Amino acid sequence: LEEIITHSAEETTSWGREFSKRLNAPVLVLLAGDLGTGKTTLTKGIVSGLGAASEDDVTSPTFTLVHVYGRPAKVYHADLYRIESFHDFETLGMEDMFTAPSVAILEWSERFPLKSPWPQIRIRLEHLGGDARRITVVPTFIGEGIPLLAPRHREVALRLLGVQQFPDGVVQLHYEVQRSRV
Repeated sequence: LEEIITHSAEETTSWGREFSKRLNAPVLVLLAGDLGTGKTTLTKGIVSGLGAASEDDVTSPTFTLVHVYGRPAKVYHADLYRIESFHDFETLGMEDMFTAPSVAILEWSERFPLKSPWPQIRIRLEHLGGDARRITVVPTFIGEGIPLLAPRHREVALRLLGVQQFPDGVVQLHYEVQRSRV
């Protein structure tokens, strides 16, 4: 568990740039927090820190739902705020995100909990008054314990086989894992 306090949008973006240095694809970065807590502001720093786009090019995917940045190493930025049903979730086309190792940043990730073999990092943003924000980072791994970060594997590709929703609202993605050795 890691906790950071930022005092401006610029500090939040700057922290995102520094945080990006710790990310190795494939990884899901799951952002949670109320409206206006800085999820997209943080994402600007992460995406620019990864070299996928400039901060000015990173915008909220609230209406487009998914933005893709960078070539060839891609960063996916999705917003689940307007997703109201499992059918809506299926229409996002997120299976493209899992065809090659990438960094996937999901805003409002708590709306559709994902079980995925990719490592996950949960980040919660909270208002502290004024421009101050609390950023809480919780590294998580959900899946069957596949050691995707093992040093003997340079690349991991996933092929989406299917999507299943459980009565409790959890969405499980079923994959075939393909690896290339170093």
